[in-house]
Amino acid sequence: MRPHAQSRNSGENHPHRHTRAKTRPGGVIHDNTRHTTRFTVIGNHLTQHRDLSLLAIGLACHIQSLPTGARVDIKSLAARFPEGPTRIATALRELETHGYLRRTRERTETGRVVTRTVSCNQPGHHRDASETTPPRPPARRAATAPQQKPARRALPAVPKPAYSSPALLQAATEVLAGLRRTDPRLLLSATDAEHLAPGVAAWLERELTPTAVHHALTSDLPPEPLRRPAAFLAHRLSAQLPPQPPFRASEPPPPVRHPLRNCDTCDRGYRGPDPRNCQGCASTEQFSGTVGGLEAAPAGGPVPPQPRPM
Repeated sequence: MRPHAQSRNSGENHPHRHTRAKTRPGGVIHDNTRHTTRFTVIGNHLTQHRDLSLLAIGLACHIQSLPTGARVDIKSLAARFPEGPTRIATALRELETHGYLRRTRERTETGRVVTRTVSCNQPGHHRDASETTPPRPPARRAATAPQQKPARRALPAVPKPAYSSPALLQAATEVLAGLRRTDPRLLLSATDAEHLAPGVAAWLERELTPTAVHHALTSDLPPEPLRRPAAFLAHRLSAQLPPQPPFRASEPPPPVRHPLRNCDTCDRGYRGPDPRNCQGCASTEQFSGTVGGLEAAPAGGPVPPQPRPM
């Protein structure tokens, strides 16, 4: 007899039809409870990212859970977690490379340069700057007068050059503009540079090269942030002003400019050391004037008799 064909609807061919599914031993089992407060939605593209380190993924989840305005700089994060500044800086660079962080440097109203950090929960879906800025609460009507911004304090005075010129001030301005290349904290506004330029010109007038002035203003800077870099430079220009160079004996003295006079002999105007006669009349008087208190004899005249010696 031919054997009976097996049924295609047997349980072995369709294991999923069993009332109780088979589970593999080991592996994670989720015991989830629905959150109603204090939770953050994190995408699996971040938590299961193949190119990010575990530290970078955890750091990104922590940053996304923070409120707007929280400090996420390296120093603050190193104080919060046991990882050191080097590892945290590396993780931040990973998140910045893959688009989960955007860091830009901006200048505040007081002139201070700060780093602005934007956390992106979905890289590639950038919002406008107006959307990333937290909305301001509606203004409340109050009986008090509106607050005014405090007036900016004046910068300290700087030295002045003895002889100022457009070329000297231009060279001083170029020195000030190049300071930020050595230290970004020394970025100056046009108004601050105009105030400090005479002080730099006074240094250049003392036979210092622009490179020497640049080194003097950028060396031994404090490690903390410079709240008012222009005020710091103004103080340094005054406190460390080098002395005037000594007089060089090899250089000829400057020429003496005599006042304008009228010659008593020819009545012509002249400038010279003789207060009565010009140079021409003084030379003529030297050869045809009086000698030894007696008038000289005119040319071709008789010679007076000379006394004989006794």
